Amino acid sequence: MHTIEPFYNWLDNYSASDDPRSPLYGAEYSLTQYTNTIYGYYIHPQWDDIDSETLFIKILYTDYELGFTTIEFIGEWNDALHNDIMHLKRNIIDPLVQEGIYRYIIVGENVFNFHGSDDAYYEEWFEDIEDGWIAALGFQEFVISEMKNYSLDYYINFGGHLDDIPWRTLTPKRLYALVNSLIQKRLGA
Repeated sequence: MHTIEPFYNWLDNYSASDDPRSPLYGAEYSLTQYTNTIYGYYIHPQWDDIDSETLFIKILYTDYELGFTTIEFIGEWNDALHNDIMHLKRNIIDPLVQEGIYRYIIVGENVFNFHGSDDAYYEEWFEDIEDGWIAALGFQEFVISEMKNYSLDYYINFGGHLDDIPWRTLTPKRLYALVNSLIQKRLGA
């Protein structure tokens, strides 16, 4: 797991640690010192800690004018034992909502498992963003299936054309435009 790095091609466009409006402003990173672990396995030091034992993130891009952010995840999303959604909501989402972010692209290629609980924090997140949306890209099918078992598809847009987006080949704003277009089509249907 220590070799899995967050997506870094957008670093010239945005760095959450350099953004005074970001909840991760001022974060410092080492390229040689591995300190964070998931179940005893070290992870790359570029991932950001959200006070969860099993889930780490990287805010890849935020645009305050357009009101969107793209966040990449690694680990096990475990609401049952570690209440990961609470840590995500309180430490990352709430500050972003306060800054006017109401559209979220979450990338889950490196989420290896999901253990659900109740949907209260997802519902709160959904209510906080009123006219916005949450779109999930790259989550493995068994993870999506588990999330759907907890009715999280009511709050998070999964599947369909979202699964086909080659997000790593796009610029952040082009990705946002594409995802927004797909979500608007779903809402209009």
